[in-house]
Amino acid sequence: MNPKERIVLALDVDTYDEALGLVRELTPYVGVFKIGMQLYNSIGPAIVQQVNELGGKVFVDLKLHDIPNTVGAAGRVLTRLNSFMFNVHAAGGREMMQYAAAEVSKEAARLGINPPLILAVTVLTSISDQQLKNEMYVNDLNVLELTVKWAVMAKESGLNGVVCSPQEITAIRAACGPDFKIVTPGIRPRWSETNDQKRVTTPRDALHLGADYMVIGRPITKADNPKIAAQKIIEELEG
Repeated sequence: MNPKERIVLALDVDTYDEALGLVRELTPYVGVFKIGMQLYNSIGPAIVQQVNELGGKVFVDLKLHDIPNTVGAAGRVLTRLNSFMFNVHAAGGREMMQYAAAEVSKEAARLGINPPLILAVTVLTSISDQQLKNEMYVNDLNVLELTVKWAVMAKESGLNGVVCSPQEITAIRAACGPDFKIVTPGIRPRWSETNDQKRVTTPRDALHLGADYMVIGRPITKADNPKIAAQKIIEELEG
């Protein structure tokens, strides 16, 4: 992939005008646009079609986590919306992930289209080892160990990849192989602020570690000139 294709821009805004303004401005510099709960719940699924019509691929970031039948049904809907990728929580378990993969495959075959990539969310980048132990009561594994176990389970369940922090890329790549997609948030260029992400790295370092896609939001969307910020990230990825 070229550097542009690797950049996933987080559209963390509330309105059509804000979101589509960013898409129109940044399509030449961004490969995928991430629609999360903030935008999806503000506007609804039509925003996915709008971004597609403007030439952008869409990562629907809803982190599905429910019983297998419900997640499978949601996966069929996201397939019909022509999502490029979407995610589910690995914490939902093996059966949930298997059902999602099967239902998406059947729906895509029925429509005669390529199925979206399904990603498992492992451990959120805002979670530390201390929180994992003290708040989630996972006492026998640290963040890295749990992330790798969930990544392997996701691959065995038929999912295409994971969302994980940069710090887990190397271990997941070793455990799951070269074709398993790794999407990493927590990407901050050296010239930007860390904000509320605890496990972060630069775009260039994430590329060297083996990330396929890099989710970047505020360093671009909150920049004085988003196009220049995106161009700087592309230049960084080009070395």
